Amino acid sequence: MKKKITSLFLALVLAAAMTGCSSSDNNSSPSSQASSGTESSSVSSAVSSTPGVPAEDSSQPSPESAASGEKIRVAALKGPTAMGLVKLMDDNDHSEAPQYDFSIYASPDEITPKLVQGELDLAAVPANLASVLYNKTEGKIQVLAVNTLGVLYIVESGDSVNTVEDLRGRTIFASGKGSTPEYALNYMLSQNGIDPEKDVSIEWRSEHSECVAALASTENAVAMLPQPFATTALTKNENIRIALDMTKEWEKLAQDNGSPTTLITGVAVARTDFVQQNPEAVKKFLEEYSSSVTYVTEQNDAAAELVGNYDIVTAEVAKKALPQCNITFLSGSDMKDKLSSYLSVLFEQNPQAVGGKLPADDFYYAG
Repeated sequence: MKKKITSLFLALVLAAAMTGCSSSDNNSSPSSQASSGTESSSVSSAVSSTPGVPAEDSSQPSPESAASGEKIRVAALKGPTAMGLVKLMDDNDHSEAPQYDFSIYASPDEITPKLVQGELDLAAVPANLASVLYNKTEGKIQVLAVNTLGVLYIVESGDSVNTVEDLRGRTIFASGKGSTPEYALNYMLSQNGIDPEKDVSIEWRSEHSECVAALASTENAVAMLPQPFATTALTKNENIRIALDMTKEWEKLAQDNGSPTTLITGVAVARTDFVQQNPEAVKKFLEEYSSSVTYVTEQNDAAAELVGNYDIVTAEVAKKALPQCNITFLSGSDMKDKLSSYLSVLFEQNPQAVGGKLPADDFYYAG
């Protein structure tokens, strides 16, 4: 695990130019039109979009207390994190007294400025971005729960990739440069003796649809896609198949290195001041979030319909993808143990992946 891996990926906070995302809001109602994109968009540009927000910045708006009657403002990303929330979103929309104002966004770039500047109270973001924001704001962001484990898959058109070694010499199309996908891919390749810069050709794209199109038109190519978009690709092209589950590959490597960790994609975070001023509201939200995740993971068909209603992906795709989305809900000591181990792995490879240093204990919400 302590093996040095150099030049594997750009520092997350310096790669803002690698992605381009719109800044328009997407309301979470069934008729919302969230722009295409996923949780694997660049973390770096999200952070750099709030370049001058130190912890003592007095220009930020004061937090609004949930006790004042204002709705709690919650943001999710178009993908598994939003999928895990759909039951809670639906219950809220059909309530006589809605407690939440949900929004679905295409990428972390759109959420981060709103969260840091006090325009959002709670949000689902990539796991390492939570740590980066905690460090950048000097503790103004707190992680509440892990909501998504590994969702990345290697797909191909054909049947030639059955092990990581089979990727040697191939062209790999992927999106999410500067975020979990880049790190996970480089880690998997390097730990299997494949140099990401010399032994494969990684072609980064801004959209998953571009990866699928390139896969179809490029001979001897493969693509790295997250769920539910890997399933979307399979439904559109019967020749495409899932070749490798990157979560299983990660866990295999971690076990071999004597440091068992789990690949974590997403977490739920909140502004620390909001948590301090609204402890009961936060506790209630987490209880309802946990119930929503249970519903989504156990009631596949009904949950798929809700996913389709909220325009995350179609109900047909959701029905097939949900079992592979690794939607979860981990809180308390379980969340802290697994997330801190994961962040430690990232820190060993590149400290900037977690914001320069590992977060302190107050990063982890204890309830």
